[in-house]
Amino acid sequence: MDLLYRSTRNHEETALASEAILKGLASDGGLFVPDHIPALGCTLTALKEMNYQETAYAVMKEFLTDYTEEELKNCIRNAYDEKFEEDVIVPLAKVDGVYHLELYHGPTIAFKDMALSILPHLMTAAAKKNHLNREIVILTATSGDTGKAALAGFADVPGTRIIVFYPKGGVSRVQELQMVTQQGKNTAVVALHGNFDQAQTGVKALFADQELVQKLHAAGMQFSSANSINIGRLVPQIVYYVYAYGQLLKNEELAEGEAVNVVVPTGNFGNILAAYYAKQMGLPIAKLICASNENKVLFDFFRNGTYDKNREFFLTSSPSMDILVSSNLERLIYLAAGQDDKKTKAFMESLKETGVYSVTEEMQKFLKDFAAGFATQMETAECIQSVYEKTGYVMDTHTAVARSVYEAYKVEQKDAAKTLLASTASPYKFPGSVMRALHAAEGERDEFRLIEKLEEISGMPVPMAVKGLETRPVLHTEECDPETMRQTVEKLLGIA
Repeated sequence: MDLLYRSTRNHEETALASEAILKGLASDGGLFVPDHIPALGCTLTALKEMNYQETAYAVMKEFLTDYTEEELKNCIRNAYDEKFEEDVIVPLAKVDGVYHLELYHGPTIAFKDMALSILPHLMTAAAKKNHLNREIVILTATSGDTGKAALAGFADVPGTRIIVFYPKGGVSRVQELQMVTQQGKNTAVVALHGNFDQAQTGVKALFADQELVQKLHAAGMQFSSANSINIGRLVPQIVYYVYAYGQLLKNEELAEGEAVNVVVPTGNFGNILAAYYAKQMGLPIAKLICASNENKVLFDFFRNGTYDKNREFFLTSSPSMDILVSSNLERLIYLAAGQDDKKTKAFMESLKETGVYSVTEEMQKFLKDFAAGFATQMETAECIQSVYEKTGYVMDTHTAVARSVYEAYKVEQKDAAKTLLASTASPYKFPGSVMRALHAAEGERDEFRLIEKLEEISGMPVPMAVKGLETRPVLHTEECDPETMRQTVEKLLGIA
């Protein structure tokens, strides 16, 4: 039997995996979730002998059940190839007793590559198997990393176009240049005069705009998403947690069945939700530690059961986490509510109308697998410096948020369990913030002048993703306000 996907807000809307991937978002604004979390179909012992591609198939075949073995293996083969700088795809680095899962060795040096390298292949295979004759328009909001990874994945993919909105002034200079210099006849990048939450809210509104949807259909197009609201983004993220556990077993760092803690720097909640799904599949995970920066809406939620986005928004040194509406939390809320679509819809409507919702005590008990913490910018910088001084290992700002939160958690909870930390971006993505944390910037503000110094300090070669980036021609100059996102999309698609 094929696994069925349902909308978190309406059980009547169902889809097979390939259909859910093509749609991206349910028509009522809900997110597609599997009607149950499947068990891992192999033993933990078997994981030790699997490479990344084999692990990907073992995990993804349980969720993407209407893809044939040939289709799925072909997608995996095309995704995880020489575009990754490391043959193992995701190396594990033991840093002062903590296992850093380095998710940044792909073409855009951030963890989003792990899913966005395969999503275009999953989507084009889905279009073929569903006899889709419309052009797929990928509409995406980014807080910095998803945009470039999606652009790189979908550039010149036949039958697709991609439009990315990013907050002007809300991403690093490296992140911005990675996007606005992106080649591809089917790519478009728009700087939004606002923050990421406004970009994400605007994109969701466009998906729900039935007049616009009909206008697209008349022009032979349909929307889909490359954000982690798309189940085709989320499922591939489960893989690296399963793979990491197998590698820890292989390296005799763990006893079989020994539970590990997982700590994740968290913004939109997709990456840590993938770890939760891995736990539900049977992976021995104890605590899931949700690490926030000063935009600590998730920390407050896990502490008191109230999600409240009505607060000051901070631009921080970890911009990919500068988010006050964590979209993927809806999938966890749905599970905590006993898969009650009506309750979930009421929570999300309350969030939209008032900016707040509060879960029940029973739901809070359901969330006991999660712990949460946050790190200030000063704590983040101090963590980068202290880990470097102790070990010589250089972290980016997002990874440092997670490490800082973990160090505090370990002391407060006296939890000595072995811990896997999601290292989500290369320090080269944020050279200014990293070098200032190391007190090595010497007043230099130009990120590109600091890259050579970072190479000397870290001993890590400069990745191809940033070599010569500052001299590449800027190809995308479109800007707009949140109120004019629809007109901008219509203009870019030629349907105004």
